[in-house]
Amino acid sequence: MEVILKDDIQGLGYKNDVVNVKPGYGRNYLIPKGLALLANEGNVKVHEENLRQKAKKLEEEKNEAQKLADSIGELTLELKAKVGEKGKIFGAITTLQVADALKEKGFKIERKRISFDGDIKVIGEYMANLDLHKEVKQQIKLQVIPEEDK
Repeated sequence: MEVILKDDIQGLGYKNDVVNVKPGYGRNYLIPKGLALLANEGNVKVHEENLRQKAKKLEEEKNEAQKLADSIGELTLELKAKVGEKGKIFGAITTLQVADALKEKGFKIERKRISFDGDIKVIGEYMANLDLHKEVKQQIKLQVIPEEDK
């Protein structure tokens, strides 16, 4: 019996795979639990069309992410922070501060898509990693400078 998997099932296959299973397993477990569909002619056609549309959508998302990465290019952000003796920052630079600085420059990137290699707790130059898409990554320079006292 052939079924189309709706979810990843360990030891059987991944989502959207068409797999061969024993009839009892498919009829009594996979299909009633909503983990699979019977791979008849109609379901296979619908499944193939859904995969085609999904692939097109994913390609568009990747192209949008690549355009964003190209527009960011070799951007350098200046982040101001309160500092104490020896250039040590009170607290640390966070992804929220980087996201806000990017927003000011016209780039809307969620803070969860921004990461650092380590903590930023001292004045200096750092690199931030932007995860724009699973296949599109970008790095930007962060210049941490002392905040001016008024």
